[in-house]
Amino acid sequence: MVVRDLLQKKPPLLVTIDSHEHVGAAARLLMDRGVGSLVVIDENRALAGIVGERDIVAALHQHPGDVRRLRVTAIMRRAPTCSPEDSVTDVMQRMSEERLRHLVVVGNGTPVGVISVGDIVRQRVMELETETGVLRDYVAAHRAI
Repeated sequence: MVVRDLLQKKPPLLVTIDSHEHVGAAARLLMDRGVGSLVVIDENRALAGIVGERDIVAALHQHPGDVRRLRVTAIMRRAPTCSPEDSVTDVMQRMSEERLRHLVVVGNGTPVGVISVGDIVRQRVMELETETGVLRDYVAAHRAI
């Protein structure tokens, strides 16, 4: 299975925020949309970075004063990316090794989606349930012989 297959199983949701916006707007958007990270887009509509819940918490710790008024660019980080053609197994291993919660999926130079650890876990659980069902059927069939 490749990342494109995983994205097709999700609602088509790519939540972005303009790089000139403030952290308060980012926090509000995270809560309103129920997502863990936002893709930051620059004035040319190109991928500028990513900002997530952890980034906001770190900013609260590192910056005295009203963090909500900081620009998103002050707390965003370089967006970890993958391709729609990358294997889900490789992406899962990378996310685990690099302790990533979200990867921006970039196709033809443009962000086309975000996959999260939750998406990977959900897919793996479905695969394990299918395997368990097949094995259960196999055992039942062989007991009947």
